[in-house]
Amino acid sequence: MAVQKRSLLVAGTAAALAVSLFPPAAAGAAQPVRQTAQTDQTGRPVHPDWRAAWTASMHHPFAGFGTPNWSPAGFADQTLRQVVRVGVGGSSTRVRLSNRFGDRPIRVTGATVGRAGVGAAVQPGSLRPLTFHRSASVTIPAGAEIVSDAASLSTRALDSLAVTLYFADATGPATLHENANATAYRASGDRRSVTGAGAFDQTSQSWYFLTGVETTGRPARDNGVVVAFGDSITDGYGTTPDADNRYPDELAERLSTGRRPLSVVNAGIGGNKLLADSTCFGAAGVSRFDRDVLDQPGVRAVVVLAGVNDIIGGGYPDFGCGSSGVVSAEQLIDGHRRLIRTARARGVRIVGATMLPIKGGVGDDTPTNEDGVPGREAVRDAVNQWIRTSGEYDAVADLDRALADPEDRDALRPAYDSGDHLHPNDAGAAAIAAIVAPLVGGNGPCPDRSESLRG
Repeated sequence: MAVQKRSLLVAGTAAALAVSLFPPAAAGAAQPVRQTAQTDQTGRPVHPDWRAAWTASMHHPFAGFGTPNWSPAGFADQTLRQVVRVGVGGSSTRVRLSNRFGDRPIRVTGATVGRAGVGAAVQPGSLRPLTFHRSASVTIPAGAEIVSDAASLSTRALDSLAVTLYFADATGPATLHENANATAYRASGDRRSVTGAGAFDQTSQSWYFLTGVETTGRPARDNGVVVAFGDSITDGYGTTPDADNRYPDELAERLSTGRRPLSVVNAGIGGNKLLADSTCFGAAGVSRFDRDVLDQPGVRAVVVLAGVNDIIGGGYPDFGCGSSGVVSAEQLIDGHRRLIRTARARGVRIVGATMLPIKGGVGDDTPTNEDGVPGREAVRDAVNQWIRTSGEYDAVADLDRALADPEDRDALRPAYDSGDHLHPNDAGAAAIAAIVAPLVGGNGPCPDRSESLRG
């Protein structure tokens, strides 16, 4: 069943040449505003000059699919090194760690951050200790997150950083992001200050505990943040591992320079549904939206690409990750409206993306099922039409039409197909970024309201 379960890690997405931009729609829609007083997940004030530079949305520990996954057992007398690419630079750096889905307090014995070298290596001279309330170690209660003190590590947009955590004591099950599409490294013993790669002889394709990297100081304080929100297409499934070719990465490359540089962070979770929780694929999109999007420091805009997993995954038995019922177009539209209302209440620009074609992938592609009830394709079409024409989103990226095969509009264009007829490959991800960039304030034609994305 692993192949079937993995193939449910879908997200609406597409790309090519077509852009469908509706005017900053509704009269009376809230204008994005500069955030002021805000607290993070620990209740500590967020400094207005801190900006999200990288993020991963966390979920419950589970064994994962196909590659070594360390979350069920966790870590004990082991060092974990994770390499991430930041969307915005600055003069100081801090990290955010999560034990949100742990079953006990965990103690981080020590941590460092530095500029990444090749593989698990760190560039000599760049390693900096991380402290927490001025202490080298920190205990994170079950269900909590914590942010480090600022480290004097300067960065530039698109720099890769290595964040290293040492756990002397057993952590128990580890809060994780299963589909990192990037290599994490593990070594025995305390290797947090080692810059070489040799000791890190174990690898995984997931992220553990690390949920955010933030920067401050110029240029970070001049950058707004765009959050890409969705499921596996946003998460990057189907793109080349360790290549930073996910669509949010491609978008970051487009938005990190020019007259309005922006940081782009990725809040996708493979398999995530808009309306239903899962013990493997995270809380429902409508539930996690505040935490994973609106609580990001410096957020100015969000791109929503969600709903396909609800459609193709609804009504199946529980394979061990939870189950959900068949959904209607009206239910999904109501979920999208909840996101729109929530974003507008916080002054955040919200861009809707239509769901990509699913023909030949998982599920029923027919207009109706055997009982005459609208089938998966009919629901997808109805929701996409609402996203295109309702005017409720501030702007629309019509990825469905852009990524469709010209010979069969219900199927994914072969040039963009990663091979499963659901997830775009590297070329598809790049095309998505080209469509989304001008809608959130990129270097090119831009809606007037995107001017306020800059902090």
